[in-house]
Amino acid sequence: MNNKVKEINVLEELFSENNIKYVIPLYQRAFAWKDTEIYQLIEDIEDIDENTKNYFLGSLIVAKNKGHFEVIDGQQRLTALYLLFNVLGINTKKIISFDCREKSNYTLKHINEDKIDIKRIEKSIFDGKKAIEEEFVKRENKDKDFKNKFKTKLSKVKLYRIEVPQKTDLNRYFEIMNTRGEQLEQQDILKAYLMSNIINDKDRQIFATIWDACSDMNGYLQMHFNTTYRDILFDDNWEAIPKLKKLDTEQIEDVKIEENTIKEIINSRKEQIDNDNVIEDKEGKIRFEGTINFPYFLLHALRVFVKQKGIMPKNKEDKIFDKLLDDKQLVKDFKNVIENCDWSSKYHDKNDFVMDFIDFLMQLRFLFDKYIIKREFANDDQKGEWSLKELKVSSSGKNKKAYFNDTNNNNHSKILMLQSCYRVSYTSSKIMHWITELLNWLYTEKENLTYSTEEYLIITEEIAKKACQDFLAVGDYNLGINTPHIVFNYLDYLLWNKNKYEEDFIFEFRNSVEHWYPQHPSKGTFDGWKHEEGLDNFGNLCLIQREINANFSNLAPSGKKDSFKETINKGSLKLREMARKTVKTKGKDADKYWKEEAYLLHGKEMIDLLKKACDII
Repeated sequence: MNNKVKEINVLEELFSENNIKYVIPLYQRAFAWKDTEIYQLIEDIEDIDENTKNYFLGSLIVAKNKGHFEVIDGQQRLTALYLLFNVLGINTKKIISFDCREKSNYTLKHINEDKIDIKRIEKSIFDGKKAIEEEFVKRENKDKDFKNKFKTKLSKVKLYRIEVPQKTDLNRYFEIMNTRGEQLEQQDILKAYLMSNIINDKDRQIFATIWDACSDMNGYLQMHFNTTYRDILFDDNWEAIPKLKKLDTEQIEDVKIEENTIKEIINSRKEQIDNDNVIEDKEGKIRFEGTINFPYFLLHALRVFVKQKGIMPKNKEDKIFDKLLDDKQLVKDFKNVIENCDWSSKYHDKNDFVMDFIDFLMQLRFLFDKYIIKREFANDDQKGEWSLKELKVSSSGKNKKAYFNDTNNNNHSKILMLQSCYRVSYTSSKIMHWITELLNWLYTEKENLTYSTEEYLIITEEIAKKACQDFLAVGDYNLGINTPHIVFNYLDYLLWNKNKYEEDFIFEFRNSVEHWYPQHPSKGTFDGWKHEEGLDNFGNLCLIQREINANFSNLAPSGKKDSFKETINKGSLKLREMARKTVKTKGKDADKYWKEEAYLLHGKEMIDLLKKACDII
């Protein structure tokens, strides 16, 4: 192997090589991985088959510079692996540093210390380690030997460290690395595979046009077609469910035959659409961001397709899909359905199968856009808000200018709140089964739907009820940080509904379980509390943002209430309830009363509210 390319065993070498130091240059962004990327890294390693000898995680592009390696590409993964090693208790040399980023370097240096100056930390790195710790605790509670098994799989992981030639313009190289054309992905391979089964040239072009329109998960499907396709598929008002048979009865002019090879698919990009009708903010900013990406939408669509068409495995004992959605299995899942399942009674050949699927995919995407939440970024809003809006056409003249009409009724508001509740509860795309369930129901009822029906509200809420029923049925309300997040979030929905739609409350990514009365009080300030005494009871718990946890986790309830009023007033509704009930009572100070009585009363009240909603006596 070229001496500029080294194969590195991650466990044995990455953070233990002699005379090796990695520096993250200033032109690179700081560590920015969120929970989703971190969980994905953990899942990628955990999913390694025990028979696999080598698992290549990717490459680390570096340049030699004055005795150290300057990291050009791969720093996010490198930093995440460093945090992962520290949580696992694996000895690591301090060989990573950030150029001119004092907070990042301070955090890495003191990452394992109990006492750390909160004001000096880089929150993204601190939060990253917390996310790994919390995820490992959850997994260890299910399997006490999880860490050892994980280390065994980690021993199979390898990286390629690739050293660029000397005198390379690193700023220019970095720019090219981050603006290069799209690489071959699972969805490209799948598109080529499906199109290889289509016989007719016109059908291939229709398939490619629909596929490309569906693949852009931002915005609304109507806006990803040109005017010819749009007017035919969605009718004049753009609200009709699109169906393939509409194209079969119309003359599509200037059909360009698209080859179905992988090379052609990667080299060709989406058909140009009419910019006059694209709904974007100024400077081309995306206004509506999809809840999931296209590979995961394909996984949901395939599952709904199989269910709706009654497709079964040829061997009745086989299962078609794994429990988790996994974009790495995208091509495998489709091939398994096409090659190993019985669909002969429904389709004449693979050509018929594929064309029916693209018709189905288009209809499901239309339903997805209309009935599943998005993230909306209006004007200069950088944070965005949850959105469940319908695309319509104005009645002003020939231009058919599109606009979004927000239906303001109670059912619509509740559906929006419930779906945002699910989105923040199930942060990994692998476990967003709620989308599959809703899409399956929507497709079944597609001809009878109105925008915010009572029936859709009922089916949407049933998802939360089922999840909470499992928690309530066990009857153990002392799970601490292992309490499912959906339980906290659905409870917030119930409190929101009970309190007549509190206007200031929204579901956010509150991903850290907080003890209201802390597990580890500041030394000598007040009495501690143990699990067996009630520390981990549901009444003493709530969800908060992880960065807030770092700031006030060791304070007494009264201290939190007094010092973080604004934070609490913007927090979860359960947190607000806990703060309201932290008061001096029966001659006892607020903290003592909370620890001895109030947490139990609050816990019972919240559990009773959940039981009533979930029809549990």
